[in-house]
Amino acid sequence: MAISFPEEVLEHVFSFITSHTDRNVVSLVCKSWYEIERWCRRRIFIGNCYAVSPAMMIRRFPEVRSVELKGKPHFADFNLVPDGWGGYFYPWICEMARAYPLLEEIKLKRMVVTDECLELISKSFKNFKVLVLSSCEGFSTDGLAAIAANCRNLRELDLRESEVEDLSGHWLSHFPDSCTSLQSLNMSCLASEVSFSALQRLIARSPNLKTLRLNRAVPLEKLSTLLHRAPQLVELGTGAYSAESRPDVYSNLAEACSRCKELTGLSGFWDAVPSYLPAIYSVCSRLTSLNLSYATIQSPDITKIVTQCPNLQSLSVLDYIEDAGLNALSLSCKDLRELRVFPSDPFVADANVSLTEQGLVAVSEGCSKLQSVLYFCRQMSNAALTTIAKNRPNLNCFRLCILEPRAPDYLTLEPLDNGFGAIVDHCKQLQRLSLSGLLTDRVFEYIGKRAKKLEMLSIAFAGDSDMGLHHVLSGCDSLRKLEIRDCPFGDKALLDNVSKLETMRSLWMSSCSVSLGACKRLSQKMPRLNVEVIDEQGDLDSRSDNSPVEKLYVYRTVAGPRFDMPSFIRNMVQNPTCRR
Repeated sequence: MAISFPEEVLEHVFSFITSHTDRNVVSLVCKSWYEIERWCRRRIFIGNCYAVSPAMMIRRFPEVRSVELKGKPHFADFNLVPDGWGGYFYPWICEMARAYPLLEEIKLKRMVVTDECLELISKSFKNFKVLVLSSCEGFSTDGLAAIAANCRNLRELDLRESEVEDLSGHWLSHFPDSCTSLQSLNMSCLASEVSFSALQRLIARSPNLKTLRLNRAVPLEKLSTLLHRAPQLVELGTGAYSAESRPDVYSNLAEACSRCKELTGLSGFWDAVPSYLPAIYSVCSRLTSLNLSYATIQSPDITKIVTQCPNLQSLSVLDYIEDAGLNALSLSCKDLRELRVFPSDPFVADANVSLTEQGLVAVSEGCSKLQSVLYFCRQMSNAALTTIAKNRPNLNCFRLCILEPRAPDYLTLEPLDNGFGAIVDHCKQLQRLSLSGLLTDRVFEYIGKRAKKLEMLSIAFAGDSDMGLHHVLSGCDSLRKLEIRDCPFGDKALLDNVSKLETMRSLWMSSCSVSLGACKRLSQKMPRLNVEVIDEQGDLDSRSDNSPVEKLYVYRTVAGPRFDMPSFIRNMVQNPTCRR
């Protein structure tokens, strides 16, 4: 006999399911679960703002409190997506302002957000608490002033890596004196000065402030003043970390840092002067996260810091750390989970830094909990990749960028197929992979056969023929996002695997061998895909079907063709039917 639980019981059970994927699965069990789940869903994540329409989201989930939304493709981070491409938040906030009066959180990534959007947010939601704008653009400090003035319960304001037009440094003064709820403030992306007195007052009346990330314009001399008012900080992003050598500045900073007993994360350090670095040593033993990717200090100074951080779990740093620093890291930081090493000057062929594959090998040998790697370097070998794979089979993210395209194994001059083959063979939990170096179709055969849990793959300057793409699309069962540039992949692999594309979130191809005719046929075969051709050079109407396309973006959607395409984008749909 079937047992039916009361709706209130199921709602309570569903509240413990936080994964968006799991919530989606729950909604598919039966009609009653679908109805219960949609009415009690409080958080919604949409990985592509054109995959659904705002109206569809609101009809499906009428009681949402938190919306997370992504806009432009990931390759926008590398300037491969043209200006004016889209990703506008305005249509979304207009609908949300009407339908979600109880909305508390908005988190956006790579979207165009105007001051008008921020005004609407500030006036539409009485209990608004969290605004995260990651790699967004289109707004100014005037919009931030509206948020500060009207969102009286704001807990978090995070502007990470966004482009903000600085019209006034006084936007912080718009926070009312009654605002004491702030827990997290990230304004590190701002270019100009902010009102220090307003910042100081805001921090002083925010007893629950845990995260503070300053911008470069905040001078080192004033950092100690802020720390004295917020000793409870858990994460700190310094401003400029440079000043004339003054004993009082150093002693004040060292004393203020020593009072921060809860601090576990440090970042910032623009223009860092090595003589002031020992001032932070007192907090190093507690650090679990350290971001030195803006600090141009050299290997000996970096090494002095990381060797005092035995509990470090995440490190971001420039290649100034060199092999010697990474070797010290491997000996000192046994709890390391994530390593990101960026190039100090990616456009110089012979940079004066001694960073090779050996530094990464050392970390793989010494840090047994390492799970995620982003590594820019100038040379790599199959032997090193094989060693890394054997040392760290628990890797779930491996992103390698060899700065010289199509660089072979520097020891044997062979392709790096076997090395990356070892990565996908040994690392069974791998979910994200970025390839670089000289690679043939063989590596894609390895990936298709072995990388069964891979969800995101980035490929550049690799492969011999269509077979490379065919291996990936036909073999990677869990693939959601595929981004490709400057590869010889073309029509046949794309059209032979059209059904796979409908199971993925998106495919990006630029400077490949895909023809305009193939894009049209793909759109005809798969009407639930938006097949968008991007061509900034000329008129697509005058091109023959054999002409190669400059850029192709394919994504699944239930909303139909989008309405805000600029003139340089053409949707290949033959009979546009709006499903909004």
